[in-house]
Amino acid sequence: MATIQMKGVTKSYGLLDVIHGVDLRIEEGEFVALVGPSGCGKSTMLRMIAGLETISNGQIAFDDEVVNDMTPSERGISMVFQSYALYPHLSVRKNLSFGLENLRMPREEIRTRVAEAARMLELDDYLDRKPKALSGGQRQRVAIGRAIVRQPRVFLFDEPLSNLDAKLRVQTRGEITRLHKQLGTTMIYVTHDPVEAMTMAKKIVVLIGGHIEQVGRPLDLFERPANLFVAGFIGSPRMNIFDATVIGTEGEVLRVRSAETGDMLVPLPGMAPGRAVKIGLRPSHFALGEEAGEGAQSLIVDQVESLGHETYIYGRLNGTGTTTIIHVQNHLEAEPGDTLPAAPRGGHVHLFDASSGLRLGGA
Repeated sequence: MATIQMKGVTKSYGLLDVIHGVDLRIEEGEFVALVGPSGCGKSTMLRMIAGLETISNGQIAFDDEVVNDMTPSERGISMVFQSYALYPHLSVRKNLSFGLENLRMPREEIRTRVAEAARMLELDDYLDRKPKALSGGQRQRVAIGRAIVRQPRVFLFDEPLSNLDAKLRVQTRGEITRLHKQLGTTMIYVTHDPVEAMTMAKKIVVLIGGHIEQVGRPLDLFERPANLFVAGFIGSPRMNIFDATVIGTEGEVLRVRSAETGDMLVPLPGMAPGRAVKIGLRPSHFALGEEAGEGAQSLIVDQVESLGHETYIYGRLNGTGTTTIIHVQNHLEAEPGDTLPAAPRGGHVHLFDASSGLRLGGA
């Protein structure tokens, strides 16, 4: 296991800057997800930690030992890629042992490590098969097993589930999480899927354009996003964002108004009337129908997605052009063109500055 410290790390390709002064600390034994849209720099960061990419400036240290000039093997890392990269002509057993044989490790030690990895990943019955005789999920488990047998200080995963179907992704997600609990090794996991990040990691690092936007526990990022980008990226479906204006302060409460939600009270005093802000509301923080109560807004339904145990309603509040997503438990009968009473639930309002996009105070 290792503690990883990045200080002022940058990466440039010629005149193109792709990573901008990253400062990040990953504690020993943590499971950390690097998440963001395509091109945000998450895979580049992972490759710099691995030693597969040089850094342009700054410092990377493992347990206070600077590793800038160390090779991947000297850093003690194991990496699992999106592609399985298995040797097709070798059995699962040989795929698992190949790297250790190249290190001239004693045969008995190799047998012990391969057997233990196979047991952990439930590959015992497949050790003599070739990769072509395995399913996609089994092949990915072999790729993970090949990393396990090296007993590294740090595991690095670069979007390892992208090639799997939805069912296998959920299954393998659970297997990797269980594996971390068993091994206790530091793991860094790259994904563009916020659901993967939230369900697997203990700490999430959100990136955009080579900058870190926010670092924290999954629930912290969900409940207190630092800015509009994090608010819109973390959580599925996305947070609803509405243009609004500060109307005034009433004691310790701010009154804000938007065309979609009408007037809302937010516990955030001391803001000048007329200031442009953004209101953020999660899809699950709305009441529909009779639950909306008096003073509800009118939601014109555009689309309904029912999954039996839950329903997603897409529509327009008060006839505005902004699409609003509302998530309710259980099945809800509604058709496009219907009008439903809708009201935000109190205590769940997020407020952001319209210009900077930054979160405002304790909203």
